[in-house]
Amino acid sequence: MIAVSTVQWTNGYRLDLPALSRLCHERDIWLVVDAIQQLGAIPLDVRKTPVDILASGGHKWLNAPFGCGFLYINRDVLPELRLPLAGYLCIEDPPGGWGEYFQTSSTTPVKEYAFVKNARRFETGGTSNYPGAVGLAASLKLIHELGPDRIAEHIYQLTDQLLAGLDELPVEVVTPRARENRAGIVTLSVGAAEENVKLMQRLQERKILVSVRYTSNVGGIRVSCHFYNSPEDIENLLAELKRLLAAS
Repeated sequence: MIAVSTVQWTNGYRLDLPALSRLCHERDIWLVVDAIQQLGAIPLDVRKTPVDILASGGHKWLNAPFGCGFLYINRDVLPELRLPLAGYLCIEDPPGGWGEYFQTSSTTPVKEYAFVKNARRFETGGTSNYPGAVGLAASLKLIHELGPDRIAEHIYQLTDQLLAGLDELPVEVVTPRARENRAGIVTLSVGAAEENVKLMQRLQERKILVSVRYTSNVGGIRVSCHFYNSPEDIENLLAELKRLLAAS
């Protein structure tokens, strides 16, 4: 099995998932994908790019509440997976449904159970985060109304604008330049992590919300451009960066 994140959360690198998918398919290797830093920003079609398992939380680029996401399992691998936990929603509905079942006095938990065959068997099996699911559904509806391809193109235009502006400043761009290797994250650095944190804090004081993220010494100031951002937002960020760097 190969487990990957489609977009790295510190430097914004988006990997070549189609190539990795082909490699895994040719060698009979399972491909397990974490897509939380891509979905909602850059489309990913599992019919065109087959994966075995894909998971994503909804609280990042999908703009949904915390604590709710989704899991995709390829039908071909579903029979090979063992159930890690069990709950009443993982098994086949009883005759008449659960409402009638719970009202039947002769009901006993000691019996033979038949688990559902689809991906629902891998949910929690009990009470789910229903308010979170409502929020996630509303967010997905908005994304589909706006159009995933239109969102992606808007993000690319914003990040192109940002990269061009950063080239005029004394900063290092950590994120790869090619569109096929980036999504909505652009990471820059002015030096050591401590210097990046200080600059981040000064930007946040001016209501420009960026973050500093590192892993294995890779990272810097992370800028996340999404469909609700505008070219004016990018210009404002670049202008503040220019002013702060000149004053330092």
